Formats: sequence, structure tokens, C-alpha cells
Amino acid sequence: MPEHLPPDSTFPRGEGPFLPEAAAIVPARGAAGGAVCVSAQGEIEELTSEQALKRIATEPVMLVHAGFTARRIARGRNFRDPGPQVFDLMELFAFVQPALPCLPTVAGLARALGLDAGESPEDHALMLHRAAAQMLTALQQPSYPDRPSAARTAYRMAEGGWAWGPGIVAALRDALGREGKPPGARGFDIWNELPEWEERGPRPPAGSMPVSEEEARERLALLAGAGAEARPGQVAFAGLAAHAFAPREAAGAPNVVLAEAGTGIGKTIGYIAPASLWAERNKGTVWISTYTKNLQRQLDQELTRLYPDPEEKAEKAVIRKGRENYLCLLNFAETADRAAIGGGAVAVGLVARWAKASRDGDMVGGDFPAWLAARLSGATGRTGLTDRRGECVYTACPYYKKCFIERAIRKARRAEIVVANHALVMRQAALDQAMGPVAQAMPRDTETAGNAEDEEPSGREARSRFVFDEGHHIFDAADSAFSASLSALETAELRRWIRGAEGQRGRRGRGLDERVGDLFGEDNFAEEALQAALSAAAALPGPGWGTRLNEGQPRGAAETFLALVRQQVHAHTEDADTPFSLEAETAPPVTGLPEAAAELDNALKRLAVPLQFIADRLRARLDDEAEDLDTSTRIRMDAAARGLDRRARLLLPAWRSMLSSLNATPPDMFVDWFSIERMFGREADVGMHRHWRDPTVPFAGAVLEPAHGVLITSATLRDELPEPEEGEEDAGGGWESAEIRTGASHLALPAERAFMASPFDYENQARIFVVRDVGRNDMNQIASAYRELFRAAGGGALGLFTAIHRLRQVHERIVTPLEEEGLSLYAQHIDALDTGTLVDIFRAERNACLLGTDAVRDGVDVPGDSLRMIVFDRVPWPRPDILHKARREQFGKARYDDMITRLRLKQAFGRLIRRASDRGVFIALDSRLPTRLTTGFPPGVTVHRVGLAEAIAETRRFLGTETPPLAPAKSSP
Repeated sequence: MPEHLPPDSTFPRGEGPFLPEAAAIVPARGAAGGAVCVSAQGEIEELTSEQALKRIATEPVMLVHAGFTARRIARGRNFRDPGPQVFDLMELFAFVQPALPCLPTVAGLARALGLDAGESPEDHALMLHRAAAQMLTALQQPSYPDRPSAARTAYRMAEGGWAWGPGIVAALRDALGREGKPPGARGFDIWNELPEWEERGPRPPAGSMPVSEEEARERLALLAGAGAEARPGQVAFAGLAAHAFAPREAAGAPNVVLAEAGTGIGKTIGYIAPASLWAERNKGTVWISTYTKNLQRQLDQELTRLYPDPEEKAEKAVIRKGRENYLCLLNFAETADRAAIGGGAVAVGLVARWAKASRDGDMVGGDFPAWLAARLSGATGRTGLTDRRGECVYTACPYYKKCFIERAIRKARRAEIVVANHALVMRQAALDQAMGPVAQAMPRDTETAGNAEDEEPSGREARSRFVFDEGHHIFDAADSAFSASLSALETAELRRWIRGAEGQRGRRGRGLDERVGDLFGEDNFAEEALQAALSAAAALPGPGWGTRLNEGQPRGAAETFLALVRQQVHAHTEDADTPFSLEAETAPPVTGLPEAAAELDNALKRLAVPLQFIADRLRARLDDEAEDLDTSTRIRMDAAARGLDRRARLLLPAWRSMLSSLNATPPDMFVDWFSIERMFGREADVGMHRHWRDPTVPFAGAVLEPAHGVLITSATLRDELPEPEEGEEDAGGGWESAEIRTGASHLALPAERAFMASPFDYENQARIFVVRDVGRNDMNQIASAYRELFRAAGGGALGLFTAIHRLRQVHERIVTPLEEEGLSLYAQHIDALDTGTLVDIFRAERNACLLGTDAVRDGVDVPGDSLRMIVFDRVPWPRPDILHKARREQFGKARYDDMITRLRLKQAFGRLIRRASDRGVFIALDSRLPTRLTTGFPPGVTVHRVGLAEAIAETRRFLGTETPPLAPAKSSP
């Protein structure tokens, strides 16, 4: 590469920013579709869809998010993937402004850069040239942060064929030194530039001083700020939340508060007020647990009110996630080495730029560009850059002292507020409970590391005060956290954890020998146990297991068992040819299955014994050689022993218990079944599953009972039952269902209950229509209804579906007619963007439409005019699978179905009205919606059962869109 100018004819010579000689392309509007193209000289050209897609695939053009733009131009047509010569401005932004938010649309880029995008597609295309010039000019400025590091990374990306590479290298050429290029090993080596974390002494136990209602209200007023609007419901909520921070009277009897706070109460600040006051006063930590990433982001923003100083906030408030969410520097280093040899340098370079600027290294929902995840495909994908399955070697890792995961764990131990998710909190609590005796054997001042599943199970005293927001999801989160799966994927992962990658390309796959073999010293018994474990693990599914199962040629005890499970599922399922996942009950077993289960049970026993022996020998050495072992070795030995313990004492016994039940009567508290999981019609996994009939039983035992105080809150805790019929008992205002779904019914001390009604005037702000004349199973009718309703609302519409295949069919039918009218249509499971980004785009564009399933229903927070219509395709009944069948029998049969469905409708409707000025229409395209389920809607809102034409007319009248939109939307990608 020459010293001064990039070797690329698309970049002109001269002073100023090195802008490419490439035309900017944006989607056109209106019925004709196509695209608008503006050359580097400002010449405007209109292109057909075919012409635009051909240029994107073959020529150097400038656009925003190549794949997303191509799909918008294609409007449902097939198209070739954009070529490597494309100048993607999202890539340029991610390089120049790493870790800063930017929606992958023209309007999003303009907002992020402070530019005016204009109104027309021509304005948008011209803006792309200005955006490129602004970012490239910024790189030339001496004040640009750490230009040498940026120059080294850009050089390596240019070597990998990045379209922007030559221009960026030219802009940063003075930062590369006299050689004009970085040293051979430099470029992606961010670990050399990250700060090290420091170990700190253990924190003393927290105090137990209470927070009074008046103190909570005073803190709330301080957080709300002077001049804030009066919100009596929020004030009452804050006072009530303080009760969860009172000292408990007896062990095992926590102060639990169940609080349903209607939409608009402002419960987030309401509970932050007493939580922060308790943490300050008692030098302790409050864990705030959520279910969705959207609420975690909202909490992060709200905590800025509490800690306006960024340094103080970084110290006292921590977003805490599972280990699998964070970038692993060792994985990244190995991926970077492969990229330097065999490609992928562009994506790796963008990750390197992000990692150096990231607040915490969180790749899932943090400041990582979500659109970039799709660029990290195959074995080098986002999951390949995180530590998902206990591969960590701790202090043996050269980057241990700079590890994002270890830094986050240590910050959480000393923070006042830790924001986590339900899954992490429950997993940690389960480990605390199950591994307690081992954890207690460790001295309190022993330095430890976060183990493969998270931190050591000795932190129960640090997790004594909880706030569970989105508490209506506790049942589902506990169902996942306290379940077991004896499947091909799970058992194959255990084999890999023990034996390594066994020749599989692209897998880091350090085996147990490589991770712990050097920790035994002269202990020959431990070495023999290791060899026994490696041999026993051969009974688990090895590489190629999927092909062998499909061809009926299993190898080893586990594959033999799984092959028979697969046979039983196919034999006992009525429609085995369906492209969807299959399941079957475990009884009666097919011939040979009980014997295969017994053989696998013996194989797992032969595996568990040496794993436990190795863990015991490591702990014995920790004790025997306490005076001689250095800190680094102690940390590795402790972490290795805990990882072995988890598998030998928890995972393998759970699997063996499941297998033994096939030859005996299964415990009544569990539900067992077999399944074949399919993805896109192909079998992806097969196995046996065990769930609790009532997962709040282990949740109450592991999380609630050991705690001192717990606040569980949501806008949809209670099930609003219809008036009880003669002979039926009143369910106490719906609180019975709230206690069942949160585990409060299993506690010795009754939970305190409170309800704060929403302040919104739903009677005047909302309309509800049940359409009577649309065939619920006729996808042409369903699609037509969605199209006309979305047109009637003029966009701002959310379409919710009970099945992905129905969403896809509707999208295929309506994308072109809506786009022709200037109504942008986005869709989960279709657009190559994560759900959070799609919702952000939807929120930013007033006239956009969005299609989604459960994740969208639960995670959307779109106040204002961008969401003014919600359309449900069918009544969201629970899926009638084996697990639901068992729970239905336990929790009230048809009443249980109704409760789940009412709460889903209630949750979905709650997305519609988020402010006092909002107006919205809720529509169900299912005439079979029973009246008894409509009590899930707010009182005062009449449910109108009408024909589609009337629903369309009333929607236009209510929303003030009597005339269908003639002008296209003002914001367009």
C-alpha cells in the first residue's frame, strides 16, 4: 500500500476528504418503486427496481445498510446480495463513531450526525454524500481520538477488501508513521489498549435500616425534578414500594409486595426512589430484574436522573447480564488471527473499533451495533465471540485482567443498583441453592473468578433485595431457568466441553485436558480421573450426530437413546410430515427405549464419577498447598472445580433422574416429554425435556424465601375475571392468579397487594373492534384486512401474529401495496435486523407499519403518534402442547386457558396508549373472541363487534384519517 494515496480508482486524488466516486442510492416512493440515484457530481437519476438492485450487486454505490436497502427496493422480489464494493455508510459510522447509537436508516444516520435529511428521496441521497464527507473529514482532524489506533485498524480492513478502507487510510495516513503501515501484528489487537480492572477487598454485609413512605416520596420528588407534573399514582406507588425494603421479621419470611401499576403510573422512577435510598443507607445492593432488553435500556436512561455524573453512575449502577452476552477477548483474538488469513477482516475490524469504545463489552442489547451481528456469520458469528459454554480458562488467559466479563462481575459486587434480567437472577439463585455447601467451604477473603456460568455461588447476601419489573413474566422465566433438557445439542456440548472440538473447524473447543491438565501437579490420581472422563465422554453425541440419527446409524449410548426417542416421536405423532417441531409423551415407550435409557444412565454415571473426583482433588490441593499456590493458580483451580461441580452435581444427576423415570413412575411435580425441534423444516435437535408443573415452586424456594424484601410489579399482574357465575367463588379481584404466577402463594408470609389504576382516559382515547366477517384461516382475507386497516390508520400500525408462518404470508401479500402508498412495512423474522432495532425504527417513523410476534408484543414502548393501531390476527390462546396440557389440569382447566389469553390481550392493549395525549385503535380479526376474555381490556372501553368495512370507516373517523394517505411518509430509510 503506497504511503500517501489509497490504491483505489473510486477515490480521487486531492485535498480534503477522500470521498468515493460512487453514486448514492435510496429507495424511491410511490407506486413505481425503484430507487433514486445521485452521483458524486450531483446528477439525479431515477432507477427501476431491477436497475437499482443490479447496481447494488455489481457496482460501487453508496447507501445505508446494504441488505436492508436492497430489500426495501426489491419489495418482495428476489435479489442478489450486495457486493463487497458497496460503500455502506453504517459501516463508516460504526468505524468513525464506534459504540454510539445510530438507526440503520437514512433518517437515523442524519439524526446521529446532526444533519438535515430533507423531505424527498433526492434530498436523502444528497445527504448521504454530505454524511460521508463529514465523517471522513472528522478522521483528518488532529483532535480525533486515538488516530493511530484507528489508522492501524483501517489499514488491516483495507487489506481485507473494505470499500471504505483506502479512503480512511488516506485520511489517517499521517497517523501511520514513516512506514505508512502498522507493524505486522498490529491492527485488531485491542487488548493492548484496554485498561485493566483492579481487585478490591470484600464488601461488608449490608445493613437493614428501613425506608419510610415519606422518605421514598421525598426521593421521588428529587428524581422527578422541580416543575414535574403531579402524579398521585406514582407517589402512592413509591410509598408502597418502600414496604419491600423493611427489615424482615424472620428468616424465610421476606417482605413481598405485589403491585399492579397501570400504564402511565411511572413505576420505574417510583421504585428506583426507595431502592436507591435503601442502597445508600445500608451500603448494600438492590437487584432490579427485567424480562425485556427494552426495559433494561429504559432503566439505564432513568438511572441517569439518580446519577447525573457519568463517573458516579459507572461506579454505582451496573447493567449485569450473563457471561454469554459479553465479548470474550480470547475468542476475538483467535477470530482476528483467522480473519487476517482467510477473510472477514471488515466485520472483525468494526468489532475491534466497537470493543475499544464500548462501555462494558455487551454484544447483546448494549452499545454493540445490532445490525453488525448479521455480518458475523457462521462460526465467527456473535456467539463465536462470546463465552457461551464454559470455555473460559480464567487466569491462564492472557487477557484475563482486561476481561469485560470479570470487570462487570466485580462492578456488580460493589454497585448500589444492579439491573439484570430474570434469567440471570434465577440461574444465580439456583446455583446459590444447589452449590451452597461447596461455596461455604471457601474463605470469605479468597479471591475468585466468575465461573463459566457466572460468578461464584456465594453472593446470596448481596442479593437480598429485589425488584422484579415485568413481573407477569416470572412464571415463564422460571419455567426456562428451572427446567432440564437431555437433548442432542446439550449432550454434544458437554462432550465438546470435555473432549474439545475434535477436529471441527471454526470451533475454539479447548477440552478439559487443556483447561485443567496443568493444575494437577504431581497428582497421578487426578490425571487418571481426567483420562477416565475423556473416555466416558465418548458415549455422548460426537461430530456428525445429526447425519447419523437421520440415517438410523447411531454411535454410542447417547445417540442410540436419542435415535429411539426420535423414532417414538415420529411414531406417536399424527402429522410427522409437518415442517414444524414435533413432540410426544414418554409413555408407552417403543421397543428398546427403556433399555437404551438404562445404558445411557450407566454411561452418565461413569462420566460423573471422574468429574466429581477431579473437582475434589483440585479443592484438596487448594487446601493442602494454600501457602504455596500463587493467586493466579488458585483462581483457575477454584473456577475449574466449580465448573466441574456444576456438571457432576447438577447437570448429570438431572439427566439421570429423567432417564430413571422412563423405567418408573415420574414424579408428580414434573412434566416429561420427547421432542424433535425443527428450523425451516429441518430437524435441528431431538431430546427429552423435564419442566416443573409449577415453576414458581423452585423460584420461591431459590429466590423469594432467602431474600429479605421483594417488590414484584407490572401493569398486568392480575387477571381481570368476568363476574362470577352462580356457584363460583370470587377470585379476589384477580390476585389469586397474580400470586400463582409469581410464586407468592408458596410463601409462609402473605404478600402485600396493591393496585394503582392507570390515569389514562381509555374511554375517550381508545377504540376496540372485533371483526366478524374475516375468515380467520383464509390468509388472503387476513392479508387484505391488514392492508386496508393499515391504510385506514395511515401507518403507525402494529400487526401481531400467533405464528411466524402466518406473519410471513401476510407480509408477502401486503408489502408492495403499502410501500406503493409510502407506508414503510417492517417485519420481525423477515428484515435482517433484531427486534429492538426494528422497534426503534418504527418508533422514529410516524407512518411506518411493523409486523411481529410475542417478542414485539412484550417489548414495544412507542409513546406518541407512531403507534395508533394494533391488529391481532387471532385470539392468542396458549399453544396446546404436552406441557400446557399438564398445567391446565393443575391450574383450573378452561379457566387457566382464559387467564393466559386475557393477560396476553391485556399486555398487548397496554402497548397502545402510553401517554395522556395518545389515541389508538385495537382490532382483533377473530370473530371467536369470547366476551369473557374482554375483561382484560380497561373498564369503560366498549368492545364493538363489527364488519371489516365498518371497522375501517370507524378507524378513519376516530383517528382523523377519513381520506387514505395520498402523500408518502416524510421519514423513509
